[in-house]
Amino acid sequence: MKSFNISLKSITDVKDFVNIVNKYDFDIDLTSGRYVVDAKSIMGIFSLDLSKPIKVDVHSDDCDEFYNEIKNFIV
Repeated sequence: MKSFNISLKSITDVKDFVNIVNKYDFDIDLTSGRYVVDAKSIMGIFSLDLSKPIKVDVHSDDCDEFYNEIKNFIV
């Protein structure tokens, strides 16, 4: 499992992030405070506090391609 933080500043950022995440078969969770949501759920992401960095937990060790695709969101 790999973890890092991202920032989603706009509705477009959330939409683009979800489109990228849905291309991959492995599970990805987002954590903000005490809430954990599935990164493939756009409604779940909008339930988080997007004004703060969001922790991403990728449940795969082979996620280099995914990491490169979301580089713009990583803080």
